[in-house]
Amino acid sequence: MFDLLLSGFVTLFVILDPLGLVPLFLAVTPGVGAVERRRIALRACIIAFVILTLFGLAGLMLLEGLGITLGAFRVAGGLFLFWIGFELVFEKRKERHERSANRAVDDPDLADVAAFPLAIPLMAGPGAISAVILLSGSVPSLTGQIGLVVVVFTALAVTFGFLAVADHFDRWLGATGRAVISRLLGVLLAALAVQFVADGIAALVQSSQSITTVA
Repeated sequence: MFDLLLSGFVTLFVILDPLGLVPLFLAVTPGVGAVERRRIALRACIIAFVILTLFGLAGLMLLEGLGITLGAFRVAGGLFLFWIGFELVFEKRKERHERSANRAVDDPDLADVAAFPLAIPLMAGPGAISAVILLSGSVPSLTGQIGLVVVVFTALAVTFGFLAVADHFDRWLGATGRAVISRLLGVLLAALAVQFVADGIAALVQSSQSITTVA
């Protein structure tokens, strides 16, 4: 189970992409002091934690209510995560997130940037929600669910750490460093996504064989 939780943490960390969030976080908090920036980052991480935890703990029940098998969701979620990995490698995701950040800056009605766009959709977006539901299906026991909450908390705690020192970190890493690391993480996420798809297909085949045997 530890290996599954570790894999889940890596997947969630890559999707959250704290390195990519740093410049966007600075862009949506112009002229804000360091203390206020940390307060905004903390609130965004708390909101994202609540959302991801709820989906992680109740997502499987939602799938069952809709008649969706875990195998099917693994295939769909794996394909979706592969697309995110593709976007990271070719910097398409950065462009999409920048549009959300610019909307928050340009729209005077969107004053609470902690909720939008930081918590939703930059942190607790479709990719992160899919990842926690997939992880929840892999660790259905009570201990596994507790581990899931710990994984979500740890990933967001690390993300908060990056955002808390965003101004210093951005100057130190630079655009080139961010681009290189994001591409490497994108390749890693794509590989994990392929594994999700393979596991999902195997589960679907096994389920189909079981139904055939019973029939």
